Amino acid sequence: MLLPGKHIKLSESIIGFGGFVLKDLDKPKTVDALWSDFEKVRDTDVFPSYQSFDNLVITISFLYAIGAISMHKDGKLLRCD
Repeated sequence: MLLPGKHIKLSESIIGFGGFVLKDLDKPKTVDALWSDFEKVRDTDVFPSYQSFDNLVITISFLYAIGAISMHKDGKLLRCD
């Protein structure tokens, strides 16, 4: 479920979820704040697919591994521009 494909929509993939996370990290946030922001738009026109908290953790790990996000001194996540 990392990449979208024939039977997996972009919003159902970790890559698509990563796009949401990067867009939402306009300022440093905790994992809980990211999850709270996502719960507001889950299954709406903004983000039309269900993602679990486990997928959020996997997405954060993926984004950290590719250098797209980093961790602030106080434990908050921030986007690397």
